[in-house]
Amino acid sequence: MRVWKQWTDECRTTRKSGSGPRNVTSARDDRHLVRMARTDRTASSRQLAALWSIATGVSLCASSIRRRLLQCGLRARTPLYRIPLTHDHRRLRLQWANQHRDWRADWQHVVFSDESRFNLWYHDGRIRVRRYAGERHLPECIIERHSGRTPGVMVWGAIAYHRRSQLLRIVGNLNSNRYIREVLQPEAVPFLQSLPGAVFQQDNARPHTARIVKSFFAAQQVQLLPWPACSPDMSPIEHVWDVIGRRLARDPRPVASADELWGEKPCEWLLLLNNLVLDQEPAWRSKLEVHVKQRNEMKLTFV
Repeated sequence: MRVWKQWTDECRTTRKSGSGPRNVTSARDDRHLVRMARTDRTASSRQLAALWSIATGVSLCASSIRRRLLQCGLRARTPLYRIPLTHDHRRLRLQWANQHRDWRADWQHVVFSDESRFNLWYHDGRIRVRRYAGERHLPECIIERHSGRTPGVMVWGAIAYHRRSQLLRIVGNLNSNRYIREVLQPEAVPFLQSLPGAVFQQDNARPHTARIVKSFFAAQQVQLLPWPACSPDMSPIEHVWDVIGRRLARDPRPVASADELWGEKPCEWLLLLNNLVLDQEPAWRSKLEVHVKQRNEMKLTFV
């Protein structure tokens, strides 16, 4: 009744500014709380409440902590995971990004390829980081982890501007001979030959950089795009794997085996790639600018 009366009398359903109970914290307290949250991005609201109590002597519940941080634009999000990077890795990534940041039509000729593993289950550990919009690639918002083997399906695929390859299943360990016999000869090379002026991108995994594979590329006259080490996150095909993985994770139907999981894969691949491949170049350029910007900010901070 109160809301209805408010609507009929004042034509609004929202509270007046300044009405309701007063906040326990002041604007200065909120700024101090934001500094605490940004100092340790992985701290939970309960941990921040305990730190707040120690620092100020005032008790503040975890829900109030979450509300204040949300009002200040700090939302708890899933962190970006990547493998650990050395100083040389970062230097080479920046060098590569600076060399290719001004490319335009060149990206339309690049074929991005990669393998990806889709597991039967995934547990994120419920770790979250508090960050503002656009801070996903900040070093303090990234949790490094090494990849591990869990039951699942490994696949290979490639995308280009307005084009895609077939999705291949890889059973067991992939070595250089199998890479040539099961991936390059039947699918990758024919796909490249169908695109005039195509440039092939692959990461620096050992099966990709073996001497026999390099000889095969030379014999087939395949032009390769140099790629910095430990940089899977710089390839736009990672976005495709991420979308497919999240779509499959939302499927409520249980999956009991790798064969059953593979039965779902090709359908997801065809449905998603027909839409995703069309607009990868703008997203790719945006990601390249992010890498250059973040690295330059780090140089200004630490050098």
